[in-house]
Amino acid sequence: MMDAPQNSLDLNRPTPVQNLAARPPVVLLTDAAAARVKSLLAAPAASDDGPAYGVRIGIRNRGCSGMSYTVDYAQEKGAFDEVIEQKGVRVLIDPRAMMFLLGTEMDYIEEPLKSGFIFRNPNEKGRCGCGESFHV
Repeated sequence: MMDAPQNSLDLNRPTPVQNLAARPPVVLLTDAAAARVKSLLAAPAASDDGPAYGVRIGIRNRGCSGMSYTVDYAQEKGAFDEVIEQKGVRVLIDPRAMMFLLGTEMDYIEEPLKSGFIFRNPNEKGRCGCGESFHV
């Protein structure tokens, strides 16, 4: 008895589109960061241009180590922005910052002398002495 020829197409194997949908988000938000973003977006004067669509995370060239993180209100989604919705908030990732932010955790801290968002980025190779800028 002859076996039927085997089809080389494996229907149980994920397609590239399925793999793309299953990848982890570029940035992970902690509970504290999500709560702070939520409170910022809910504030009546969150933006001069009306209610914000979300916050946009980016990177700009500055500081003694070369780059620093930016967090700004976003009024709309840019054509190539990565949109992350986690823990009830919407965060947009500037496309120019994507490769620098992969795997980053965004947190929010409140201490007696300072408060703000902090980024734990596995791609960082070093930081300046004050911690305001980094390089990869």
